[in-house]
Amino acid sequence: MVINIIAILLAVAGLVGCILPVLPGPPISWGALLLLYFFGNGEMSPEFLLIWLGITIVVTILDYVVPAQFTRITGGSKAAGRGSLVGLFAGLIFFPPWGMIIGAFLGAFAAEVIINRKALADSIKPALGSFAGFIAGTFLKLVASGLMFWYLFRFLN
Repeated sequence: MVINIIAILLAVAGLVGCILPVLPGPPISWGALLLLYFFGNGEMSPEFLLIWLGITIVVTILDYVVPAQFTRITGGSKAAGRGSLVGLFAGLIFFPPWGMIIGAFLGAFAAEVIINRKALADSIKPALGSFAGFIAGTFLKLVASGLMFWYLFRFLN
């Protein structure tokens, strides 16, 4: 019973972590499945757990890559993509939790203006692409953590 409560709390924290960049949502959600695997009713297979580990790793990596890719898709240069990634990490370190969003936007914008010498108006579109990428990454994390939450309830005693 106590294990179930802890697993549910971890799964909820995982969902919250998908929105708050301070918490790594999918890894926390996977931790809930792992806890239930070792201390639950034994219905979960090791293959299931490993598949979700793979999904967790991919989604976590994509969360950092997608904003830079969306920056490029919306007309940003390689420098803007790199600026988005650098800004995302700088924002995460210096101004959590909202710094990730703002940092990715400003990093792409600054790279377009400073490195590529684009006009301010022309630099907005790639910066907005970076923001759209952040939203897409958040959506991916929510889907993965939401499914893990659903499976958690499926495997509860």
